[in-house]
Amino acid sequence: MMDEYVKRVGRVLEVEPVLSDVPPGVVMPSRRDRLLELPELDMGMLDFLSLYGCELQYVVGEKNSVMGRVMQPLNRLRYELRFIDAANACLPTIESEALQDSLRIAAEHKRASLRLAVWNATWGVEEVESLLTLSKGPLPVALSADAVTDLTIDIERLNEAVTKLLAGDLDHSLADLGGVHQRWQAEYLAGQAINSALLLTTRLRDASALIRQRLDGRPLCLRGKPNNQSDIVRNMFFSVFIERIQPYMADVRRVREAVVVPLNRLAKQQAPVMPDAFADWYRRMLALDDPDSVWMQLDHAMQVHIESWQLLLEQCGMRPAA
Repeated sequence: MMDEYVKRVGRVLEVEPVLSDVPPGVVMPSRRDRLLELPELDMGMLDFLSLYGCELQYVVGEKNSVMGRVMQPLNRLRYELRFIDAANACLPTIESEALQDSLRIAAEHKRASLRLAVWNATWGVEEVESLLTLSKGPLPVALSADAVTDLTIDIERLNEAVTKLLAGDLDHSLADLGGVHQRWQAEYLAGQAINSALLLTTRLRDASALIRQRLDGRPLCLRGKPNNQSDIVRNMFFSVFIERIQPYMADVRRVREAVVVPLNRLAKQQAPVMPDAFADWYRRMLALDDPDSVWMQLDHAMQVHIESWQLLLEQCGMRPAA
């Protein structure tokens, strides 16, 4: 659709169209480069606590089990929260001041590193790679509104949980987050939106270059009087750009607002622990206010393209509204 649009712009303006190469998006860093290492408690302390007669005994025992040593990020976050909660509940039952101090230090240690566990449970999971994969092409022309709405609800729910955890509210339930990750694995909208942004930016720039070439050359209309060619150009503008290209641009903007914006917020609120490799990717693919981001470049390409059409049709007294 976008290739044909550029060709038709060139045809009606009698300018040879050129289709530029669409640049590839930046692939999300590997999971190894996204995961943050969580500091571990002294094993002697854990072994001792695992023998003590309170709820913490079972929490620590779970971590020391074979399955506990290979916890997935979301389960590891749940463990860290359970440890803090069980440690706080266990403290009043301990008579030894030395052991109380040790346990209090252990709980504070877990609190201090909680941001790392939260990051791993959001951006260190495998499922986010499916959501942001670039291997599924651009957004389809006929976009399902339900899929977009479901993703928005999921990401906003996750943002709410992360915000509360980072603010120290450790009682927030994580029961829904497993389902969120599962749905991420089945959806590719975020990555498709990035591909669409790159495609639109490139083809809108191609078409704008053709319009500028005509603006710099022979006028479409003389003394502001329409003619047969200007009528053909205007008809193409409304039948192709307004009726086909603009609705697709609107779909891409809708996915950006509904999916990319909350993903941006999910990463941005965790900026203090964001790995450097991820930060470079984030700046290009998710950031909304960076000159090098695909989204700022798309906004600029859209603006330039609309202004180019306005200048062209203004020659014939047919300037369209913005």
